[in-house]
Amino acid sequence: MPSLRDTEVGSEIPALSRVVTAEDVKAYADAGGDQNPLHQDDAVARAAGFPGIVAHGMFTMGHLAACVSRWAGGADRVRRLTAQFRAPVFMGEEIVARGRVKAVDGDRGVAVVECWVTVERDGQTEWPIKRGEAEVLLEP
Repeated sequence: MPSLRDTEVGSEIPALSRVVTAEDVKAYADAGGDQNPLHQDDAVARAAGFPGIVAHGMFTMGHLAACVSRWAGGADRVRRLTAQFRAPVFMGEEIVARGRVKAVDGDRGVAVVECWVTVERDGQTEWPIKRGEAEVLLEP
């Protein structure tokens, strides 16, 4: 759990990686109720111009939230999380969530973390989530 005395601007939060599977996406669809066929049917996704099933944007956001929460010491320590969705994620891809402390407010006992999710595709880094920002409570 990060503390006021240990958290510095520029500090990296540990990366969290995950390979996205159709089973993960199906479980997310069932839990959240979003049964859009783009997230479950390769033929539908291909007809829409994608190479296959597309993971829900909020599935990827959930991965980012898990990364920030793990660093923060629990979801109850994350006060705010925002992000821009920039690129789709496909089955079998490895998504990597990361972050960096961009500000520490000692008076309020919070750190502001810039955060993002990347995926390597055809030798290039894509940004499914970019310009994310989390506000995290710090231990005194």
